[in-house]
Amino acid sequence: MSWPCDDAKLERVRELMVEEGVDALVVRAPDNVLYLSNFWGMKGYDAVVFPREGDPTLICLEASAGDADRMSWTTDVRLFRGYDESDPRPPQVRALALAVEASKGYGKVGVELSLGTQASDRMVGEPTTYTRAWFDAWPGAADATPLLARARTIKTEQELERMRLANEIAAAAMDYTRGQLRPGMKESEAAALWNGYVHGRGTGWEGKVDLALGFSLVWSGEGIRTFTATADRPVREHEPTLFEIWVCADGYWCDHTKNLCPGELTPQYERLRESLMAVYERAIDHCRPGASLAELDRLIREGIDQAGYPGQPSHPVAHGVGARAHEPPYAHQADTSATIDAGMVLAIEPGAYWEGGGGLRVEDNFLITADGPEKLSTFPDGVVR
Repeated sequence: MSWPCDDAKLERVRELMVEEGVDALVVRAPDNVLYLSNFWGMKGYDAVVFPREGDPTLICLEASAGDADRMSWTTDVRLFRGYDESDPRPPQVRALALAVEASKGYGKVGVELSLGTQASDRMVGEPTTYTRAWFDAWPGAADATPLLARARTIKTEQELERMRLANEIAAAAMDYTRGQLRPGMKESEAAALWNGYVHGRGTGWEGKVDLALGFSLVWSGEGIRTFTATADRPVREHEPTLFEIWVCADGYWCDHTKNLCPGELTPQYERLRESLMAVYERAIDHCRPGASLAELDRLIREGIDQAGYPGQPSHPVAHGVGARAHEPPYAHQADTSATIDAGMVLAIEPGAYWEGGGGLRVEDNFLITADGPEKLSTFPDGVVR
């Protein structure tokens, strides 16, 4: 999708570069390439050299030249071929050579030295990762990851518009799946309903989304666990079917956990739902500018403990969302100085699980405003019949 250049976002990055004395950033993670250029690549070989002053350089596969011309915010696009009969080196090596050439002349260069996670490119089945040669090409480089994390924490109006599209698609897919879900259906069939809607209907959504991709884990009844794969277990009539779902709409994401139940919940599940929703609502109310992220983690875990589930959950309970489904800031009690700020988008996700299988998690994404949190999805929380 061709979006107008997000000057507010790029200016924020440049202000941080001035603050940290960085002359140019060299990025290759697909989410950072997207963040700085609006180009979402196919294979993950692409890179951006982003100077503190002047035009960025996008380095991308020649086969993607049309996409770069349509999407990219820079006119300095340098192409390399997937196969070049005159240069037998692999394409990643030739991309690196172009990035090194484009970054010459800059003093202090920042590279993603401590990147732990990267979002997918458009060819999601086989993500391309870094080699040592990439990092060795800039000896003495600064670590660009903390700077980019700081920039990405606060969303611009354009970013929020793009994230709202992802949230709309996820909610519409849940509404569709709700109408199709039946007891006895396999978890995998329920997942296919949701994923098929996201990709089939989300692509082209409102004329604003070139490509929508869905990612899901779907579990029902005793299949609900902290981390496990969707299987062929049957959808239970009186127990929740949990949808852990992400939508990526042209590189911007949402992260939800929604629950459907074809019939009345069992009394045991109803008690768990009430307890967990009380914790969830307290957590949401906490999410105001200036509030402590460490305290957010503590109050969620303390509430789940008081509900009878000590030490739970094993997964994170709050994190940022944006050009990745999971990105800074993360709520944890090791950093007592971190605060919630206006302009952040946080996923809040308390969960509690039973030994041997079964349990519940609820999750949505919230924009932090001066007046408090704004829920971005229209699909209800809790357990929906």
